[in-house]
Amino acid sequence: MLNEIITVYAIIDDLLKAIRHSEDCRKKMSDAEIITTVITAAIFFNGNQNQACGYMKDHHLIPNMLEKSRFNRRLHAISMLMNDLFHQVGMILKESSNSTEYLLDSFPVAICDNIRIFNVKIIKSEEYRGYIASKKRYFYGVRVQLLTTKSGIPVEFVFMPGSASDVRALNALPLNLPPGSEVYTDSAYTDYIAEDDLLHTSQIGLKVMRKKNSKRKDEPWNQYIKQSTRHYIETVFK
Repeated sequence: MLNEIITVYAIIDDLLKAIRHSEDCRKKMSDAEIITTVITAAIFFNGNQNQACGYMKDHHLIPNMLEKSRFNRRLHAISMLMNDLFHQVGMILKESSNSTEYLLDSFPVAICDNIRIFNVKIIKSEEYRGYIASKKRYFYGVRVQLLTTKSGIPVEFVFMPGSASDVRALNALPLNLPPGSEVYTDSAYTDYIAEDDLLHTSQIGLKVMRKKNSKRKDEPWNQYIKQSTRHYIETVFK
């Protein structure tokens, strides 16, 4: 674990230097250390940032670890910086990838269950009430649309309200992909107009799993290719 954390820090620090990111020299923790701690929490501690902070401090990786409230304020202050870094890394991955096949799917991030909606102060809107068809249950939160390479490496994402349909999110994604790319999705992304527009304007093929009543049915071999290719993205969310 230590080697992985050090590697993450070195990459983040080099990226910030490459974009000439400047920060106050009086800060006890650098922005690279903040971002590294967050990534460590996501990879090794199931997103628990408090545990990640304790681990980094106990192992003397970041001796000047901030207390919880100050850490959260710093994290919120650099949220746009982290978003920019992600998309820049995503562009590098897309340009260096030999594959032109990409996978698109969504997953919910629940802030709470419906029974606790009235106590939530982070968000307040009926549009954040979504439905998880696979689990047959409602949730209150956001839905993340994630575009990955064929091997499951994320390159683009967008946050949408929980009730937003996948078709609506499809129009919100930048889909900044090389011409000739193919994006594999499930049947929830069925939108013939968007499919035709992507193909004609950007030369991007939207490979949607067809429903039984679809007006554009696939040949059996084409359906098998779509199903087997999409299998990889299911492991990204686990």
